[in-house]
This record gives sequence, C-alpha cells and structure tokens, in this order.
Amino acid sequence: MNSTRQAAGDGDARDERGDGFHVFDTTLRDGAQREGINLTVADKLAIARHLDEFGVGFIEGGWPGANPRDTEFFARAQQEITFRNARLVAFGATRRAGITAAEDPQVRALAEAGAPVITLVAKAHDRHVELALRTTLDENLAMVRDTVSHLVGLGRRVFVDCEHFFDGYRANPAYATSVVRTATEAGADVVVLCDTNGGMLPAQIHATVATVLADTGARLGIHAQDDTGCAVANTLAAVDAGATHVQCTANGYGERVGNANLFPVVAALELKYDRRVLPEGSLREMTRVSHAIAEVVNLAPSTHQPYVGLSAFAHKAGLHASAIKVDPDLYQHIDPELVGNRLRMLVSDMAGRASIELKGRELGIDLGGDRELVGRVVARVKERELKGYSYEAADASFELLLREEAEGRARRFFRTESWRAIAEDRPDGSHANEATVKLWAKGERIVATGEGNGPVNALDRALRVALERFHPQLGKLELVDYKVRILEGRHGTQSTTRVLISTTDGDGEWSTVGVAENVIAASWEALEDAYTYGLLRAGVEPTE
Repeated sequence: MNSTRQAAGDGDARDERGDGFHVFDTTLRDGAQREGINLTVADKLAIARHLDEFGVGFIEGGWPGANPRDTEFFARAQQEITFRNARLVAFGATRRAGITAAEDPQVRALAEAGAPVITLVAKAHDRHVELALRTTLDENLAMVRDTVSHLVGLGRRVFVDCEHFFDGYRANPAYATSVVRTATEAGADVVVLCDTNGGMLPAQIHATVATVLADTGARLGIHAQDDTGCAVANTLAAVDAGATHVQCTANGYGERVGNANLFPVVAALELKYDRRVLPEGSLREMTRVSHAIAEVVNLAPSTHQPYVGLSAFAHKAGLHASAIKVDPDLYQHIDPELVGNRLRMLVSDMAGRASIELKGRELGIDLGGDRELVGRVVARVKERELKGYSYEAADASFELLLREEAEGRARRFFRTESWRAIAEDRPDGSHANEATVKLWAKGERIVATGEGNGPVNALDRALRVALERFHPQLGKLELVDYKVRILEGRHGTQSTTRVLISTTDGDGEWSTVGVAENVIAASWEALEDAYTYGLLRAGVEPTE
C-alpha cells in the first residue's frame, strides 16, 4: 500500500525539537466547515503546503471515501507533495454496528487513502451512542476496539477523537473513561478529548483532563471549539493538565464560531511555555502563513487576531507612544518580529508628539527632534481628524501630509484645474458614466475623458488617460478596495462623507483618504493622493 511521501521527521516534536509534543492541524477538514469556506482540491493542496512549511506535525486532510473531493485530495497529495515536517492524516469513523471493521467499506476507504495516520471519531457520550448511533454502550466499545486494532494491524498509526467527551464525562464519567481505555488498549497512539459543543471553560477542561490522565495513563490530546470564546485558553488548560497533543485550525476557522486558533496556541507554547513545537525559525513565518491561508480561503485576514493581526502590535494612544519611544516592551508582551509581525504607530486625534515621531521613523522620515515641526503636524492631524479624516487607516495620506510639513511644500506631480463626473440614466434602463478632468502636468494643460462602470471609476480612468503619457508607471497601479462612510447621519444625503481607497502596484499596498460633503469629491481627493503616493514609491521626482 502506498503511503504519502514523507521526508525527514515523524510528525512529533521529539528529540531535537523537544518532548514528543504533537501540533495537529485540522484546517482542511474541521476548518473547512466554516460558513463561507468552500475549498477546491487545489486550495487544499496549497494550504497543506503552507502548513507543512510552517512546521505542524500532522495535517488532517479530510474524510476519504465519504467525500469525493477529499478522496481526490489524498490521491493527489501522494503524487504532488513531499512533506518535510508533517504527516498526512485521514479522518473517518469507527465501523458500523453489527459488522467487522474489515467488512466496513468506509474503514476500507480510510486504509486505501494511503495516509500514514488515521483519526477515528468515536462516541464517548452515552446518550449519543444510544440516540445517534442507535446501538448499545457495549457495542460502541466493540466498534472502537475492532476498528483501532484492525487499522493498527494494517500498519497505520491511529488517533481516536472522543466526540462530545466533556459533556459525556459530566453525564457518565465511568463510560466516557471506558472509551479512552478501550481505544488505548486496542493500540491508539493518542486519545483526543473533544469539546465538540464548545461549552467548556478552562477550569473544567483542566480538571477533567487531569483526572482522566490519572485514571487511564493514556496519551491525551485536546480538540476545543470556540463557542464560549475559550478554545485557545481551553487548549492551553488541557496542556497544563498533561495533554501532549493539540488540535487546531489556521486562523481559528471551523464550524459555528470556529476552533482553537493554531497561531495563538503555538505562539503560546513556544514563547510562553518555552516548548519547541515547530522547526527552528518557523515561528517568524507565522504572520505570513496566516495571511497566505486567508488568501487561499478568500477571507480577509482578521486585523485584530492575536500575534498575526495587522493591529496586534498597533499603538494609538499618545501615552502608549510616549512609553514605547523609551522602550517598546513597556506596552508589548513580545517582540512582534518573533512572529513575523511589526510594530505600527497609528496617527489619529489621540496622537501626541511621541506618536508622530515614532510614525515618522516607521515611514523613514527623521523629524530630528524638531518640536515645532512635530507640533505643527500634531495640530494639523487633530484639525483634519475633527473634519472626518482618518489617518490610522490611511498611512499614505499621512505620509504625504508629513512630508509636506517637513519640506514646506506639497509633493505633487500634477495640479487639478477642474473635474466633473456625469451619471446618465437612459430610458432603456441602462446607465452611462463619463468623467472629464482638466489638469496641469509638466507645464502642459491636459483635458482627458474616461468612461467607467460608475462615476468614480470614470474619474479614475480619465486621470490615467491624462497622466500615463508623462508617467507610464501608473499603468501598474490598481485600485483594490473602496470604502465609503457617512460621518454625520443626521444630515442625510447632505452628510459629510469619508472615502478610503486602497491601491497596489503589485509590490505593495497603500491606503488614502478623502473627505467632503460630496462622495465624488471625497473620492477624487483620495484618488489624487493614491496616484501621488504611487509615483513617489516608483522613485519619480515631483514636478508641480
């Protein structure tokens, strides 16, 4: 029987990597059950590569035999991926009641998937055995014993997930414990205690894991759902109680509100518990891997995710900035570079002198301790934020403002004479949008028009038509996000409007802001900043 190709390592953080601790990822199975995620086989292969590169010990790929897409994934993974750090795991259930494991087609499909490790889900809650499986408690134990011993006999390493274990243990501790003993005696390498409904709290998890470990001597793992918001804490509580196998998903993806998040769990184990659970240097790749997987599943990365979120080490309050200027550790629990993230200073109406100086340093602009200059910038930021600007979300616009104050002039590549946008509603129900811009660049007056699928798109195209002859670098720019916020709702359609635009040149992304009573005027201001900043990034010298 072919097995998935494996390079160095056996999935355990053992010998040079520590004490035999397992980091088990189930993004491709449990994580894929999140609402809004629908993974193709290509997606699953891409995520598996990221997880293996990150250094997890086990990657659960899905349920072969029960799901054609998962069956295809295991077949392709054997041919297309050479795992350097992880073992591929197939997931399935114990045999059906009344037949042997050898006769059960789903058990046979698990073996034929070729994965070196198999995870079996087993019932550990007496009510689930009787009501869901519709069998007896003794037959359920026989199903566990027979399936585990059969697969071990075929040379597979077997983990057993005890579904609803903690609820089952509260209802009938003797029976739940007997499932753990049966699986271990049949040859299971790890028995995983699952908080399937996600209703447990850390103290409950710790007490149960410690008791079961003392009563059975089994190697225990933990699988925690996040319905109480405690999945990471519950996972670490289980580790404190003696569990040596943690099941997680990337970015906490999963059924309902999700699973224990892989990244805070491994960061805590490495940085807080001082356990080596990843290959040397892998932790510094954590932020990149988190965001890469988010891109594959087509969900925006959570900006406020611990350790890897864009805002995880972002500081806004002036008091914080003053302290960080002295020592970053005063308001940070770790050095963000340890997990591949970075410190960010946010500029807002809460900003003080220290915030501005640190932000300037972050942007590569040395303010040289010029108190007068810093004071002008602080005053201007506060004044403009009062009007509705938001510089914490628009670093590029802030950098242009900062350079203007520092250099005593605006850095511009063109000067706008006028612009207009026309939206036409035609009798046949169709719409047309046209824009005209009049501007000056390199001493020449330019009039250009553009059509688009909306007035802002038409303005963007007209601006490109006007400038690309002088600045072909603009051909690389692409608007990737556009947000509108009404700031004073009591005025209805006469409200002040804020527009945020995100732009990329293929190498980086930046955001700009515009504010006006007119949404099109606010958009034009943000567009002007976006193009100006893009040309500065390209190394073009301003001419206006």
